[in-house]
Parts: sequence; structure tokens; C-alpha cells
Amino acid sequence: MPDSANLGGRGEFPPALLVAASGNGKGGIPMQWTKEALKELEAIPEHVRPMALKAVESMASEQGAVQVTGQLALEAKGKYLGMGRNDSRPVKKIAVVRCETVSEVCPGVGCLGAFADRRVAFDGYDQDTQLLAFFTCGGCSGRRVSRLVEKLVKYGVDTVHMSSCMVAGKEHPVCPHRDQIRKLIEAKGVQVVEGTHH
Repeated sequence: MPDSANLGGRGEFPPALLVAASGNGKGGIPMQWTKEALKELEAIPEHVRPMALKAVESMASEQGAVQVTGQLALEAKGKYLGMGRNDSRPVKKIAVVRCETVSEVCPGVGCLGAFADRRVAFDGYDQDTQLLAFFTCGGCSGRRVSRLVEKLVKYGVDTVHMSSCMVAGKEHPVCPHRDQIRKLIEAKGVQVVEGTHH
């Protein structure tokens, strides 16, 4: 991996090309990284940087490139990591938590369809928004919510929708633990939106 992209913490960028020690170049030869490409890599959150390096070098190899340029790094970030060419910020990532009991009779078509069409509770999201997780609460009283949301935060999720089966009271009774589950999610620094397709 490149030394100076805050992966090894050693020194500043050298003046020309830097060598990544991943061995993803042609014939196992380490891929060359330009200074601009390394700056793009450094802009990626540290916990996903190793994955990003592999994705960028994989794309470079597919194109037959012998070095990673800044432009190529931007393209790879957009393709594999959901990061735009002119914006190093990750795209919006959300999740949906639904009732464990209801999941036995509901395949989730209403929630997932509403997200795909960007309607009802999802109408404010652009097409780049990613629904990163669709999980159940674990049963009353939301026993797995806290630990799963904690993991999702590491993947960039900043909003969790409580599914309509938990909050709408139309096809199913309102979840009696709704307020507690909301607090568990918000305690992780994540925004809560009540509802999905109703």
C-alpha cells in the first residue's frame, strides 16, 4: 500500500510516482500511484481505505494501466465506492429496520418497492442514495437493534427508517417498543425516520 496515504504513516509524498506494495499490477509488479491519485485515496475514510485501494488498482489493471492517476482514482471511487467525481463525500446511505414478527409473513416488497421508486418516506432521496441494510429488530424489545446500528455506522449509514409495519398501525399493530427502539438508534448518532411505504 502507498506509504503516505495515512496507511502506514511514513513521510510525505515523494515528488514523482509512489509504489503501492499491493502487487496488483501486471505480473504481480506493484502498481504505481501518482501524487494526485494518493491524495484521492487519502480523502477516503480510513476504515474503508484498504478496500478502496484494492478497488482502484483492480480497475486500473482491467484497463491495462501501469499506474493509478488522479483521474482513474476518481472514476474508481465513483464506480465502486459511491463517491462522485467532484465530491469526495460518500453518497447518502440508509437502512430500514422492521418488525421481527411481521417479517414471518411479509417479504418486504412494500418497503423495498417504495425505496426503489423513491416514494412515500423515501421521496426526498436522490437516485445515488443507497439502501445499505434491511434488517429485523430481533424481536421484542428490539434486542439486536443497537449492535446492528453500531456496525452500520462503520459503513456510513446515517439514517435508519423504522418500517411502516412498526409505526403506521395499518396492516399491523404499532410496535409497543417503538420509542425505545428510536432511542437506541439515536444513541448511536443516527437519524430516525418513521415509516417506509405508508
